[in-house]
Amino acid sequence: MRRARALAGLSVAFVLLATACGTTEDASGDDPTEAGSTSGSTEGAGSGDAAGGPITVTDSRGVEVTLDEPAVRVAATEWNAVENLVSLGVMPVGVSDIQGYENWVSGAPLDDTVTDIGTRGEPSMDTLATLDVDLVVVTDSLIEGAVEQIEATTPVVVMPGGDVQDNIGQMFENLDLIAELTGTQDRAQELRDEFDAKIEEGRAAVEEAGATGDPVAFADGWADAGTVSIRPFAEGSLVSEVFAEIGLENAWGLEGDPVYGLAQTDVEGLTALPEDVRFWYMANANDGGDPFADILAGNAIWDSLPFVQAGNVVRFPDSLWQFGGPTSMMQYVDAAVDALG
Repeated sequence: MRRARALAGLSVAFVLLATACGTTEDASGDDPTEAGSTSGSTEGAGSGDAAGGPITVTDSRGVEVTLDEPAVRVAATEWNAVENLVSLGVMPVGVSDIQGYENWVSGAPLDDTVTDIGTRGEPSMDTLATLDVDLVVVTDSLIEGAVEQIEATTPVVVMPGGDVQDNIGQMFENLDLIAELTGTQDRAQELRDEFDAKIEEGRAAVEEAGATGDPVAFADGWADAGTVSIRPFAEGSLVSEVFAEIGLENAWGLEGDPVYGLAQTDVEGLTALPEDVRFWYMANANDGGDPFADILAGNAIWDSLPFVQAGNVVRFPDSLWQFGGPTSMMQYVDAAVDALG
């Protein structure tokens, strides 16, 4: 299973069609609405961490992928898959854009054994060839034909980036898919239990703060030539679903894309938010800075917003991945409770 794969002769120009990446990539025009949202499923594998033998899963393409045994050497192109691997106790051997991952994902750190395999949209075939991987996990955001080029020599499993109809459910389907492939189902169940306990803890804290039902508008944004574009996490987005689980209401009256629940607006669009809204946002000192504090501060429209004047604006800590797995979402519960004061 871990035989050397002759990848060196392949040269594929991957193009990232869609991603829910950090603000720098979205500012360049990536459109996450183009990604698919079909769930993966698993069949016929063992029931626990010690399970061995053949494993067959059906991925988001409807393609059956069979491994002779649980994968040990795994590479992943998207950070939600990487986070899930690390959280399950499987340190990936190859990860796309390690620096970006470390900028955005703090809940599941990589160790110094991991090799960078290029960008999330264009993994390096030459680098993959040196890693002798058992499996490559990708999301459904690569151009047509790219996955087939990789799986000519290496098993590939494609999983959805998200699903606005049930993003928490999709998050756990992705986790379970990776757990099935790596024989770490017991740890996956532990993560479910930890997440459920964190939700209960957060719900109790929101109730104690008298904030149950309070409207929250969560967003991130980026600056381009001094103009700030704002990306609302609308109804159905993963972070907003987590907030809803602990008793907070999504204040955005906007429709997001069908995968990630992301919308688009600008500072003028913020005037449609209710006056008593809590405005929470992500920014990252290592990737794009803080356009809300650095550029919008002093803007007449921004400064006139009732929630700005009332001080109901909170920047969340750096390095909380908005599109991650249970580990990141538990961090969001803690950050939301802290933001309530």
